[in-house]
Amino acid sequence: MSVANLLDPIAATGGQTRFENLDGWMQGRTLYGGASALIAYTAAIRAFSDLPPLRAAQIAFVAPTGPDVELRREIVRQGRNVAQVRSEIWCEGKCTLTAFWLFGTEREPNAVHAADRPDDWPGPPEDAESVMADKGPAFIRTNFELRRAQDFSGPGAPVVRRWARVAGRDMLDPVSELILLGDVMPPGAMRAMQRQGPISSINWSFNLLDTAPETRDGWWLSENASQHADKGYSSERLRLWNADGQQVMDGMQCVAVFG
Repeated sequence: MSVANLLDPIAATGGQTRFENLDGWMQGRTLYGGASALIAYTAAIRAFSDLPPLRAAQIAFVAPTGPDVELRREIVRQGRNVAQVRSEIWCEGKCTLTAFWLFGTEREPNAVHAADRPDDWPGPPEDAESVMADKGPAFIRTNFELRRAQDFSGPGAPVVRRWARVAGRDMLDPVSELILLGDVMPPGAMRAMQRQGPISSINWSFNLLDTAPETRDGWWLSENASQHADKGYSSERLRLWNADGQQVMDGMQCVAVFG
């Protein structure tokens, strides 16, 4: 199923919705986190079409999401400059995802500070080696293209960094593209695991540093870095840069590390 087909069933009215042919978007027994977050975001902006640009989001992955859902969304507060919207996905009478979206108009800046470019910039994506083309979850092989963006593989520093782009990205606005991409990398804690075992995203929060992000040829540099991992959980920092080294998204995530 293409990105466009994934979003087609979402109506402005919300309510009961069925998503057909989700095999290419499943991660185990649940919908891939970036896809479910994008569904919740799309439900919000189709219901309330006059919102200002998205600035930030807080998303909780509560339970597995399947094809038959109920989409709920409401404006929690509409101020002069900021609107705060909640959207939820429900399956079989239970909430499986809840998201809080912060939309805000642009203001005259009183503080200006650009995010730093990484010291170990990997070079352009055009020169990078393709990875994960024939392994990994089906939703990655079907919907994303990944290229290497760090010199080592296997155990090591708890950081996973890849060039990534969305197949069929022309059907998405840039913000939707980043939401779909934001959770595509495995956690950095994967490199610190003592043995193989399942991993599962619990939540994801992010700030958009550019409300109209642009890049070259659809390539974004995605990085997940474990800040601390112990007792079955990892605190991860998630960042995205465009192909020229401008950071466009800054996020955090809690990941369950099993096994």
